[in-house]
Amino acid sequence: MLGHLDPVLLSRIQFAFVIAFHILFPASTIGLASWLAVLQWRWMKTKNSVYGDVYHMWLKIFAVAFGMGVVSGVVMSFQFGTNWAGFADKAGNIIGPMLGYEVLTAFFLEASFLGVMLFGENRVGRKTYFASNIIVAAGTLLSAFWILAVNSWMQTPRGFRIAQNGLLFPVDWKQIVFSPSLPYRFFHMVTAAYLTTAFGVGGVGAYYLLRNRHVKQARVMFGMAMIMAIFIAPLQLFLGDAHGRNTLEYQPEKVAAMEGLWKTQRGAPSILFGWPDQKDEVTKYAIEIPKLSSLILTHNLNGLVRGLDEWPKNDRPPVPVVFIAFRVMVGLGVLMILTGLTALVLYFRKRLFDTRWFLRWCEVMSPAGYIALLAGWCVTETGRQPWVIYGIMRTSRAVSPVTGLTVALSICGFVLTYGVVFGSGVHYILKLIRKGPEAEGEIYGSHGLSKPPLITDPASKKDS
Repeated sequence: MLGHLDPVLLSRIQFAFVIAFHILFPASTIGLASWLAVLQWRWMKTKNSVYGDVYHMWLKIFAVAFGMGVVSGVVMSFQFGTNWAGFADKAGNIIGPMLGYEVLTAFFLEASFLGVMLFGENRVGRKTYFASNIIVAAGTLLSAFWILAVNSWMQTPRGFRIAQNGLLFPVDWKQIVFSPSLPYRFFHMVTAAYLTTAFGVGGVGAYYLLRNRHVKQARVMFGMAMIMAIFIAPLQLFLGDAHGRNTLEYQPEKVAAMEGLWKTQRGAPSILFGWPDQKDEVTKYAIEIPKLSSLILTHNLNGLVRGLDEWPKNDRPPVPVVFIAFRVMVGLGVLMILTGLTALVLYFRKRLFDTRWFLRWCEVMSPAGYIALLAGWCVTETGRQPWVIYGIMRTSRAVSPVTGLTVALSICGFVLTYGVVFGSGVHYILKLIRKGPEAEGEIYGSHGLSKPPLITDPASKKDS
């Protein structure tokens, strides 16, 4: 039995496990870095100590998430050599430089100025410290750009040539970096990271408000989170629509799997729920809305949508996984939009911070962004199969010459190690959340500082 373990499938499972852990932390840091910069700006402008309390609490969480993201990212890079040597060998001339650019232009920037954020608050001027926040936030976005440039090229490869020995060589770096799907993936991912952070922060704020703890700070957290939900969640809907139409153009079989459509047809229905049966090539128990899929994808009620029957079976992605993950992502996105609309109504009724059922709902929704993020990446990566570089290299050719048993044992090692290391990190983050923000006097008194460097008005130093 052990001798029949599939190294390709197990290598995919291992990489999926590692990247699922990894992506949660960069998504958190992308959103938190920008939010911390906004908090710092509000603190400087208003000299309200509440913003400082919230800033210091979430700065600690940001630092832990950043560290765990770095560790998991290094492990992911090593797997190109251990599990995906075929991919690294053939595409290394293209993938390697872009990953190197990410380190040189983004990671060094983040890591350098994160030190100023963590340890330089009472050692540099106000403007320099604020600039460090802006630079770290810009660094997280730049890092996302390069990583998504790599992934987008794998999805829509351009600007290269294939040598006789099968190696891929760059011909036009502009086409490689700015592949046709990059703009859609980048903005879709960044807004997803902002929403993930917003609902996480909003859930924490709701947690405090329900228990009447850290009320002033909680109102800042919850109010700013709901602003993001009100404006960014609907924006994500339009970005997702644009991304879907781009995918329809360049990876139509992925869209067919997302929609559970087996036959090419005009006026294709949208299947809300169902179960795609790959053996019988039919979506069973389907609940449909007539012509909606054509309307969404082509903006025409009778638009043509290609079905999975146009591709050989060995060129189709695993339909049930893509179909279900897509509905999880979209369903949570709709709930986020509804949450934002409800928050807007409650704000105008002056009941945003004391409507207990809504606060409980936001508590429940706090992990929604992370779940939607994982579901979205599942659609993106599983929907690309059986290709690792779409249309160029199959996943089966990208794997290293390893045995299934070796990969299975390494998966067990990853699960145990990640469970301990990242379990400890998450436990510490939850401990910080349970403790809550400290008042300025507690923070600076514990460090032996005479006064907060960004607050100049003694009257504003009120213990919250």
